[in-house]
Amino acid sequence: MNVQAIKQRFGIIGNSPQLDRAIEIAAVVAPTDLSVLITGESGSGKEVMPKIVHEYSPRKHGPYIAVNCGAIPEGTIDSELFGHEKGSFTGASDARKGYFEVADKGTIFLDEVGELPLTTQVRLLRVLETGEFIRVGSSRAQKTSVRVVAATNVNMWQAVQKGTFREDLYYRLSAIPIFLPPLRERVEDIHLLFRKFAVDSAERHRIKDPITLTPEAQQLLVGYRWPGNIRQLRNIVEQMNVIEKDQRVIDADKLRWYLPTVDAPLLPAVAGRPTTADATGPNERELLFAVIGKLQQEVNALKEHLALGGTIPAQPVQHAMPPVYREEIIMPAQGHAHAPMTIERVERPRVPDTQDIDHTEVEEVLSLQEKEKELIRKALEKHRGRRKNAAQELGISERTLYRKIKEYDIR
Repeated sequence: MNVQAIKQRFGIIGNSPQLDRAIEIAAVVAPTDLSVLITGESGSGKEVMPKIVHEYSPRKHGPYIAVNCGAIPEGTIDSELFGHEKGSFTGASDARKGYFEVADKGTIFLDEVGELPLTTQVRLLRVLETGEFIRVGSSRAQKTSVRVVAATNVNMWQAVQKGTFREDLYYRLSAIPIFLPPLRERVEDIHLLFRKFAVDSAERHRIKDPITLTPEAQQLLVGYRWPGNIRQLRNIVEQMNVIEKDQRVIDADKLRWYLPTVDAPLLPAVAGRPTTADATGPNERELLFAVIGKLQQEVNALKEHLALGGTIPAQPVQHAMPPVYREEIIMPAQGHAHAPMTIERVERPRVPDTQDIDHTEVEEVLSLQEKEKELIRKALEKHRGRRKNAAQELGISERTLYRKIKEYDIR
């Protein structure tokens, strides 16, 4: 199979060995009826592989239907895929064919297949195993002959281990796995794609000269991580081509204006740099748990020390006032939702050395969830229920705070 001819036919740009291998596999398995699972990051170009499989298969004259499983609501996805009978649910005024019925003798592409609900996964498994499906509201099984090509940007094996995706369905879908590398692993293709997108954008917007890059800007372009992969590169080229009408040669300084900063550390409370709410949620929780866990370890160590008959070392008396000890409490700095954690020192009276050690009581540390719940409640009380201010003081995003309030049923 001529890989270069396939690239020209489908407009694929790049000479990466990993990309060539993925195209070669797609072309080789196309004549069979085996299910194909395409994996890769979002924006890496997975949608072109099902077209190669379909066009080089005996089903090329049959229908080709692409379905974005993540864009269909959970309540209607069974009806969309398998159809429904008249009156099967509210609003079903007529019977309707599903995608698997329409795509008979053809190919169906299930994009974001990892987003399918578990109930729908059972129906899909039956189609793959027996070629049968049942419309919603019907009891009669129907036959269909459909080639299934699926794609996902999630780690399917992790989804299987978490119980969000059926293991038997995973093995049925991944009879032939195809992996598309992210753009950062196709370094030799980045500038080729840039020039292609620049020319296409100039023609589309009727601009005489497409944008070009200086050598320093080319190095910056190649060294960038490209978390959005090809889709992100295309969008950035489009922006520069339209906005920079008076500067058709882009230098490194100008290019930096269009490259989002994505190299922030994973812990925003330590880094002191703002990140998105979605990215900060789990890390904030881990940080808070780590802080509380450390306090719990210190208290447990103190309990063991006292149980073995140990004593609390006496502090030298420097004033006539009762001795004190300093307790370090880690608190988020106020004024920024992602400001670094600071250490606040609080002085508390020390227990006199003459006190009977056998009667010393150490308060049991509450669970991590209770600690977190108490911190959130106090912050809300302090700011009279204003979530934005409370989130800033806690050092978390407002979205994370709202989720915690619902999770702990804080009124």
